[in-house]
Amino acid sequence: MIGDDLREALGPWVPRDHARQTLAQEIASQAMASMRAPAVLDLGCGEGDAVDLFRRLDPGTNWIGLDVQDSAEVRTRIRSDAEFHTFDGEHIPFEDGRFDLVYSTQVLEHVRRPEPLLAEVARVLRPGGRLIGSTSQLEPFHSWSTFGYTPYGLSVLLEDAGIEMVEVRPSIDALSLILRRGLGRPRVFDRWWARESPLNRLIDGFGRVAGLDVAGRNTAKLLFCGQFSFLARRPEAG
Repeated sequence: MIGDDLREALGPWVPRDHARQTLAQEIASQAMASMRAPAVLDLGCGEGDAVDLFRRLDPGTNWIGLDVQDSAEVRTRIRSDAEFHTFDGEHIPFEDGRFDLVYSTQVLEHVRRPEPLLAEVARVLRPGGRLIGSTSQLEPFHSWSTFGYTPYGLSVLLEDAGIEMVEVRPSIDALSLILRRGLGRPRVFDRWWARESPLNRLIDGFGRVAGLDVAGRNTAKLLFCGQFSFLARRPEAG
């Protein structure tokens, strides 16, 4: 069947509850339901708008935004209602075990040296702390992007850093992102992040006809996704 090799590589990380296209914000919302006043690091926070999500989920959240100084989003940031820091792109300026959750959406594909950065993420997470985010797989070049990750490839990097993958979910499909780039990024494509994108709809329909289970449909979408979301964690001490 489609993507059997990827399904074997990902194993239990392929979700079996549903095969819907998923944003990192949804995974974060579910994770926050079991936390109380967590310390959250938004890695690559840009303009800092994600603070609104976490404050809405828990007003007691201690949210800190972190980004490189020369980020275009940092240069144009206008909000001053949250705590922001800058760093060199590798060395996170906080103590060991400071954060319950590190949140990072569409950042890793722009990082030149992901290995030391992910090791730093593991260091500043408390034991049992979570890393939630998204990154690109088959997305065309954008904003000086340097890498594209397969879900399995990211899991290898995380494992080397001392972080365990928990689940990987498909986001917008690659064909939609390719067409969007080729047509000059028309705004009509913006809808496909928040709802099932065209190729994902096609895969879902084909998968049901072919008798694929939920994990099988997720795997097929992951095989052809432009972006994917993930949940990982630092293992408990000992």
